[in-house]
Amino acid sequence: MPDKSTAITNPWGHLRQLTPARIALGRAGTSLPTDAQLDFQFAHAQARDAVHLSLDTDELAHQLQDKGLRTLQLRSAAADRYIYLQRPDLGRRLDEASVKQLSDHAAEHAEGYDLAIVIADGLSALAVQRHALPLLQRIEEQIEKDGWSRAPICLVQQGRVALGDEVGEKLKAKMVVMLVGERPGLSSPDSLGLYFTYAPKVGRTDADRNCISNVRLEGLSYNLAAHRLIHLMREACRRQLSGVKLKDEAEMLSLDDDAPKTGNFLLG
Repeated sequence: MPDKSTAITNPWGHLRQLTPARIALGRAGTSLPTDAQLDFQFAHAQARDAVHLSLDTDELAHQLQDKGLRTLQLRSAAADRYIYLQRPDLGRRLDEASVKQLSDHAAEHAEGYDLAIVIADGLSALAVQRHALPLLQRIEEQIEKDGWSRAPICLVQQGRVALGDEVGEKLKAKMVVMLVGERPGLSSPDSLGLYFTYAPKVGRTDADRNCISNVRLEGLSYNLAAHRLIHLMREACRRQLSGVKLKDEAEMLSLDDDAPKTGNFLLG
């Protein structure tokens, strides 16, 4: 056993109770203490595992169908995980079989939809497995209240954010919401991201999308993420746009109306 008396603690150590960030780790000589180094290596291994973990779309489809939700299973043009990580461009487009599947479905539903929801593994299938279903349940509650028509939920393997725009375009959807596993961090291997686009089509850029990030138990709650997304969708329908021109004011609007309005002290 190493002699822990050689480790020098950091006086800010108590702040670690308030954040998962790696602060106040202390030192042993000119290096990190053994415990801190082992913890870092464990977190790094978790992040690597999250990137390479495959998404079980069959199981997720069964779970969604048990909730009464229709699904379509699709794939990107990246044939496997290795190619997906080496060729980001292939993860942004559907393969030929998926394009045909969506085209056949769209031919039977020529009127299109108000909303298409796409769930893709992204860079963390772990995030999708843990958070997609409970988040989707909260989103569905609001969709029903607003009366939006929704396409079958599309489950995509080896998918990246921009692929959602192609799905939305093929399904003739007015809006598309992409739920995707975000790049794992050393304290967040299971972070889920939401990307929203109004009038989706191939060629849209990040400037045309709105992002809600870090949806997980230790980050943004399911309820607040769903609240912010629905606010963006309502505003997008009213203004017929999304992206940098559509500001996320949902948190501001969710504050208690009875709270005193202090205004901006810099402008006072």
